[in-house]
Amino acid sequence: MKKKDIPQVQHVARTSWNATYEGIIPRDIQENFLNAAYSDKNMKSRLKHSIVFVAEVDGRIVGFANYSPITSEGTTELGAIYLHPEFQGRGIGTGFLQHGINHFSNVEEIHLNVEKNNEIGMNFYNAKGFEVVSEFEDNFGGHILHTVRMVLKVNKIMSKS
Repeated sequence: MKKKDIPQVQHVARTSWNATYEGIIPRDIQENFLNAAYSDKNMKSRLKHSIVFVAEVDGRIVGFANYSPITSEGTTELGAIYLHPEFQGRGIGTGFLQHGINHFSNVEEIHLNVEKNNEIGMNFYNAKGFEVVSEFEDNFGGHILHTVRMVLKVNKIMSKS
């Protein structure tokens, strides 16, 4: 991601969040989160302190993945893989995972949190070999989320092609 991509990434975040969490997280809580987490200031901070990959189709950003820098233990946190709903199921999410693995040549584990009722996310991460390591309740702006902590042991599951 480059600075000029921020507005398109913000649009993808909002569109995918609203579609994914409809009926799971009340819309006003979604909007409060999106306005804070994807503010211009926070997006510039992500650009500076993390790795954000974007996917483009016909010059338009249709998805992004946000990874933390790799730790000395070989772990990274996958903070987001968000795809515009009309581009889900086309291999872009898988591409983001593989690209992250290739980018971090010494990555051993990818960690993430996903809402248990996010069926699209849960199905995707399970299909890619992520394993549940814990579950917990999270007070998300006054709404209780059922969060699942997952980990992918990279060298055991995915090849570094």
